[in-house]
Amino acid sequence: MDFSGKVVLVTGGASGIGGATTRAFADAGAKVAFTYMTSADEAGAIETEYKSQGRHVLSLKADMTKPDEVAEVVQRTEHDLGPIDVLFANTGGLLKRSRCVDSTLELWQEAISLNLLSTFLVVQATLRSMEPRKSGSIVLMSSLAGFDGGGPGASHYAATKGAVATLVRSLAKEVGPLGIRVNGVAPGLIGTRFHDTFSTPQGRADSVARTPLRREGTPKDVAGTVLYLASEQAGYVTGEVVQINGGVGF
Repeated sequence: MDFSGKVVLVTGGASGIGGATTRAFADAGAKVAFTYMTSADEAGAIETEYKSQGRHVLSLKADMTKPDEVAEVVQRTEHDLGPIDVLFANTGGLLKRSRCVDSTLELWQEAISLNLLSTFLVVQATLRSMEPRKSGSIVLMSSLAGFDGGGPGASHYAATKGAVATLVRSLAKEVGPLGIRVNGVAPGLIGTRFHDTFSTPQGRADSVARTPLRREGTPKDVAGTVLYLASEQAGYVTGEVVQINGGVGF
C-alpha cells in the first residue's frame, strides 16, 4: 500500500502496536506524527531513524486525555506536516486487574478517560479538520475484550473498549455522508508489553492452545490491518471493527 503524500496521526505510537503502525505508515511513504507519554526512548529512536532516511516523522509527547494537549497535537501535526488524512486512535490500556466488587470509582473514571475520552477528544479535533475537506479515514482501537468481556478483573477495560466499538459504528453513520470513513480493530492476544504485564505465561499458553492458528499475534499483524482500513483499498468499508485474534473469537 502506498501512502505517499498522506499525513497520518498515530496516538500512542511509540511502542507495541502503535510503534509497529507508525513504522508501517512511514515505510509506506506517509508523513507521520505520533504521540507518546512514557516511551521517550522508543519515540526518539523512531523519529531519528526515519528522519535520517529523509522521511517526515514527528514525535509529540502528550497526555491524550487532556483537551488542550490533544488540540496542540492536531495543530502541530497540521502545521508541520499538513492536513491530517488518516487518524489511528490507539491510546489506551488496562490500568490494573480489579474485580468489579473491589473496584473504585476512581479506577472506572480513569479507565473511561484513558480508553474512551482520549479517543473521543482526538477524533473530535481531527474531524474539525477533515469535515470541511470532506475526506479522511479514521481507525479506532477496540479489543477482543470489548466483545467477549475480557479476562478476570478487566470489566472496566472491557466496558470501555466495547464503547469504542460502538463509537466506530455511530461515527461511521454520522460522517459517512461527508466522505469520511471510520473503522476499528479489536486485537486479541498480541505479543506486547500489555500481556507481559497483565497475563501469566500459563494463561498465554492456554490462549494459544485455543487459537486455531496456534500462535500469538504480532504488532505487525495489527498494523497491516490498520493500513488496509486506512487505505483506498478499503474505500467502501466503514463502520467495521475487524477482530484480529487468530480465530479464537468465534
